[in-house]
Amino acid sequence: MAGKVYVIHEHHARKLHWDLRLEMDGVLRSWALAKEPPKEKGVKRLAIPTADHSIDYADFEGTIPEGSYGAGTVRIWDKGSYELEEKDSKKIVFHIAGNKLKGRYCLVKFRDNKRLFFRC
Repeated sequence: MAGKVYVIHEHHARKLHWDLRLEMDGVLRSWALAKEPPKEKGVKRLAIPTADHSIDYADFEGTIPEGSYGAGTVRIWDKGSYELEEKDSKKIVFHIAGNKLKGRYCLVKFRDNKRLFFRC
């Protein structure tokens, strides 16, 4: 599947979390997930928006030094591409072709700017 960049970073910062990143508008749009991303239907994860990153950050693995934003160890948990199916102010629907995650996923807005991330 050809498409745009998709990556999930496992981020050992103050608290372990996973950063979902999707290439959109020339940057990696990012959402933090407090729990491991869902592989099967019926499992939903809270996704809180975080700062956008440059596209080349998709390949980053390493340690962000103490005192810097996001300090801690970062490794790629999953990577591949995605195809956008639908996007509006309330939801993003896309097909992931990663090593761990595959299939149709949704990011649905539910409160403030928070979203739910799940396989749909």
